[in-house]
Amino acid sequence: MPHILAIDQGTTSSRAIIFDANLRVVATAQEEFPQHYPQSGWVEHDPSDLWSTVAGTARAVIEKAGIRAADIGAIGITNQRETTLLWDRATGAPLHRAIVWQDRRTADTCAALKDAGREGMITARTGLLLDPYFSGTKLKWLLDHIPGARARAVKGELAFGTVDSYLIWNLTGGRVHATDATNAARTMLYNIRDGKWDAEICALLDIPMQLLPEVRDCAADFGRTRADLFGHEIPITGVAGDQQAATVGQACFAPGMMKSTYGTGCFALLNTGAEMVPSKNRLLTTIAYQLGGKPTYALEGSIFIAGAVVQWLRDGLKLIREAKETQPLAMAADPSQDVVLVPAFVGLGAPYWRPDCRGAIYGMTRNSGPAEFARAALESVGYQTRDLLEAMRADWGAAADGVLRVDGGMTASDWTMQFLSDIIGAPVDRPKVTETTALGAAFLAGMQAGICGGPDEFARNWALDRRFEPDMDEGTRSVKYARWGRAVAATMSV
Repeated sequence: MPHILAIDQGTTSSRAIIFDANLRVVATAQEEFPQHYPQSGWVEHDPSDLWSTVAGTARAVIEKAGIRAADIGAIGITNQRETTLLWDRATGAPLHRAIVWQDRRTADTCAALKDAGREGMITARTGLLLDPYFSGTKLKWLLDHIPGARARAVKGELAFGTVDSYLIWNLTGGRVHATDATNAARTMLYNIRDGKWDAEICALLDIPMQLLPEVRDCAADFGRTRADLFGHEIPITGVAGDQQAATVGQACFAPGMMKSTYGTGCFALLNTGAEMVPSKNRLLTTIAYQLGGKPTYALEGSIFIAGAVVQWLRDGLKLIREAKETQPLAMAADPSQDVVLVPAFVGLGAPYWRPDCRGAIYGMTRNSGPAEFARAALESVGYQTRDLLEAMRADWGAAADGVLRVDGGMTASDWTMQFLSDIIGAPVDRPKVTETTALGAAFLAGMQAGICGGPDEFARNWALDRRFEPDMDEGTRSVKYARWGRAVAATMSV
């Protein structure tokens, strides 16, 4: 039976995973790459790092699995969303470093568009808010700041893409310039109601539409790899942005089902089915996945800093050497201390959308130390998740009180997942396969290639590892969440 190669290109590393025809993990390879911070609030990646780590891990995982490229029947791609690249169609050479989704350099542009009364139109068509997070203003910045770029774009000499498009371009040797509906939906240039690039928004941002990739379903033909890459041409048949791929990997196919992924950031999605639900609580309306030309919509809340707060403890404060050290530290923290960390290092995401905010710590005493910092860091992820779920509850009703399916690196911490269940007051389900982002991409690719069955079969095979039930009394939960609310309000007032 053919295997499936899942490429998972993330914010801090690239991974490649080989799945068998039954979607069981056979082998994994991973490689980190550097982050670049040219100015405060700016975050960039070297495009050559994105490509080299993807190609390198793909070759490595094929070797680790003990198979040939000819044994791979399909490739699925999942990727960090919103990160923006611009390259030369003739040579494939990038014109600038990739501007990462966390980057806040276009905050003034977004503020000016808001002041001009443009946000309502943009939100109604794209489901997104006017925020530097999304690709549209990042692309405008590149065209504004690279000499001659806009004129070359008008001539059709340049190509824009999110990371999936850039990888597809390189994998196919420049034969395919395409994206899928979920990644297109995160650019702030795509009308998710009409299913097409929006000419008025592109004109508003002075973006030539010749730059834009073709939009396809999540399970579709995205071309074949160059034969010289792996020794055999392999079809690319599945693509989805990382959070949408995780939604698929968690088998959240029914309206009302929710998942939350804990990687560099945290992203919660609530499936709303065929209904495009406008948010009244500053969540995003987005495409969860698109199959057979039909989009399934979702409400999404985005937290910019989740796992990255643990990286800060390790790399910034040097309090730990490995992420796993945070759990025993948190367990050892002084229960009488109420240290609260608001990790707004690159601004606050949903439901606040305050790109100008920066991180803050409250409640420190002379005895506060690494244990209290670690606990506050892990608790911040639970508090931010509750912020999202409260907004979802208000937008879509009691469905947001149901079970939350979780995945991502932070879910390995039982302490963190128990606190999450405690503070949201609802069960938290951790699946046996926590690599749900790659799993979702593999499923989409395998389904399109005829290797796997459809969504119903996939959902039946979803397996629970552990359910965390809330064990905190309502009084304590209310006091702790109110303290968090005061800390966020204080941070936004600075």
